[in-house]
Amino acid sequence: MSRFKLLNAALAAGALVLACAAVAEPIPVKVVVVSMFENGEPTGDDPGEFQLWVERRKLDREFPFPLGEYALRMNDDGLLAICTGGGITNATASIMALGLDPRFDLSRAYWLVAGIAGGDPEDVSLGTAAWARAVVDGDLLYEIDGREIPEDWPYGLLPLGAKKPNDKADGWTVDTIHFPLNVELAEWAYALSKDHPVADSRGIAEFRKQFKGYPNAVKPPFVTMGESLSASTYWHGEKLNQWANDWVRLQAGADRNFMMGEMEDSGTLTALRRLSRTQRVDLDRVMVLRTASNYSMPPKGKTAAWSTTAPYPENGRPALEAAYQVGGVVVDELLSDWPRYRDATPSSN
Repeated sequence: MSRFKLLNAALAAGALVLACAAVAEPIPVKVVVVSMFENGEPTGDDPGEFQLWVERRKLDREFPFPLGEYALRMNDDGLLAICTGGGITNATASIMALGLDPRFDLSRAYWLVAGIAGGDPEDVSLGTAAWARAVVDGDLLYEIDGREIPEDWPYGLLPLGAKKPNDKADGWTVDTIHFPLNVELAEWAYALSKDHPVADSRGIAEFRKQFKGYPNAVKPPFVTMGESLSASTYWHGEKLNQWANDWVRLQAGADRNFMMGEMEDSGTLTALRRLSRTQRVDLDRVMVLRTASNYSMPPKGKTAAWSTTAPYPENGRPALEAAYQVGGVVVDELLSDWPRYRDATPSSN
């Protein structure tokens, strides 16, 4: 063997040793913040969900993440942030890639999904933040064309294995529709943040005036508890809003209430559920916080087509701020008293 080949072999062996050493001592993570989209770069421009965390929490440690959409960002306090990319498929792939990344020890990490959503005007106003007790998938179902819906059906969506809408399946189905979360942890997060002032603004105050007849929709933004419905299709309108409420109750229970429609969380929860099978993550430490950037149906006198494509008031910035501010209350508590929360998951009791 030539000296050149011997040198390359030695370098390769050295790199392997260093890689093994790095794997043997993964970085312990205390909190993972999961964002879904970004406008351009993670710093220095118009912010999406990721940028506020990167800039304000000084997430200066950057980790290349070729299996994801953006590099991972972390600070010395143990806070790690990921931007998954929009949509269920991106979220699933990105979270699975992070969960299997040998550079990090996520076994005791708390997970905070913090992003914007379409809010049900029957329950929330623009800028409102809702802690979820469950995530429900809205893609895995039967659908028939709206022009062919039977006259006695409220909509053309029905459960897999069922014979009519809003009816339990009596045949085949799948087990990735309902993702119950740790209710005690959600209630703890809500109790911790419910009195945090959520900033109102002129733009969202003016927009919500259109929703007369919806008492919650015309309020200034607030913090509440309500469920998250995840679907790849950006659905909209009064009839589909009725379906969303019915669907969440059907799949998650009569005491669960649809409040936020989004496009990623069932993918995130699918990946986390699988990762928990090998104890890489703790499902009891997962929280979902969604904030209303727009409404899921139009006000009276406006069409669903108008509402679907109407610009978000102030480009959704109030909801982005709410996700950061309300989520930050919980992150601050976990990090500031880590010896307490490292081994004991908090509850509202």
